[in-house]
Amino acid sequence: MPHDRLETVLQATIDRLDEAGTSKREELVINAVIPPQGGYGPRYLLSGHGEKPFLRMNSNNYLGLSMQSEVAAAGEQAVGNFGTGPGAVRFISGTWSPHTELEHRLAAFHGREAAITFSSAYATMMGVLPSLVTDKTAVISDELNHNCIINATRLANPIDKRVYRHLDLAHLASHLDELRETCNRAIVVTDGVFSMRGDHAPLDAIMALAQQWDHAFRENVIVIVDDSHGVGAFGVNGRGTEEVSASGPVDLLIATLGKAFGVNGGYLAASQVVVDYLRETAPFYIYSNPIGAGEAAAAKVAVDFVDSALGKSRLEHLRTMTDRFENGLKALGYEVIGGSHPIVPMMLRETSRTTAMITHLREHGLLATGLSYPVVPQGDEEIRFQISADHTAADIDEALGIVHAFDN
Repeated sequence: MPHDRLETVLQATIDRLDEAGTSKREELVINAVIPPQGGYGPRYLLSGHGEKPFLRMNSNNYLGLSMQSEVAAAGEQAVGNFGTGPGAVRFISGTWSPHTELEHRLAAFHGREAAITFSSAYATMMGVLPSLVTDKTAVISDELNHNCIINATRLANPIDKRVYRHLDLAHLASHLDELRETCNRAIVVTDGVFSMRGDHAPLDAIMALAQQWDHAFRENVIVIVDDSHGVGAFGVNGRGTEEVSASGPVDLLIATLGKAFGVNGGYLAASQVVVDYLRETAPFYIYSNPIGAGEAAAAKVAVDFVDSALGKSRLEHLRTMTDRFENGLKALGYEVIGGSHPIVPMMLRETSRTTAMITHLREHGLLATGLSYPVVPQGDEEIRFQISADHTAADIDEALGIVHAFDN
């Protein structure tokens, strides 16, 4: 059946995105990896760029575990034993022993009673938040929260939803005060590490505030944290924003297996009652296939690695490389949002300059992420660099040299 009128509308949307410079459909395709050599980390070959090697500083693979031989071997062995896919959703016959072993390991890693895995961290948030919202629940969210939290809140359709100014706890408290008369349950939801800026939520203060107001709500104040950029990459022991902020366990912790752990999938760590409830109610868990047994086995080995002396050593190297790059940018006269997380935003605060810098970096074999208006507010334009434990001092110095050449 012809659908030309629909396609006209869709094409107009595509054209608007192109004109605004926010199109994402032209994807870089990595077709080969050059192993580390000569004091440098791995380089990447891109389709359409021949044999030109690229230094990758736009990856969430913070510890380099996606190429770790032990992680890959565990995945390959499990695929040999169990096949490439689960073959069913979990409650029918899609649960394999690597799934349950991974969930037990994640619960232990985070000091929780239980954990539950989903196909991604995005699916985790979409499955968890709506399942905990009733017609007497309010959701209160940081204004810079990830898109998954925004869409999960929309799907949940709470009786009231509030947004507090970024990291403004007085504003958060004012919302709790206003909602206590009309809601039985309040859910405070925040990123642990904010992906655009590399800053992190003060979870210790948020938990204290939730405890302060808990008595005012019949069904408690619940704190949900998505620490996908934090877990495995942040803190001396890789426990993420909970560790860095010394908050103790938040009520529900969501994270990913696809960033620092280098594999795929998402998960929640919480109490046994919460996990049991979600196995019965979360549609993104119940009606969707899980990650494969090979991914689950690889992820468990990645968690074991982070929780080892070698993992701590790699985390220390990651912090050293992050400091080297951040201090190098400052020495070149650039403004950065400082912090110990391996996201390093270089603030250019002008769209044309940001676009020109990204072009310059790519021409010189360096991959980073440019964030311009309207993706970020006018005046907050930036280049987001992401450091990996795969990077060496020589890589960092090469990247700084490329940045320096932009104005010289």
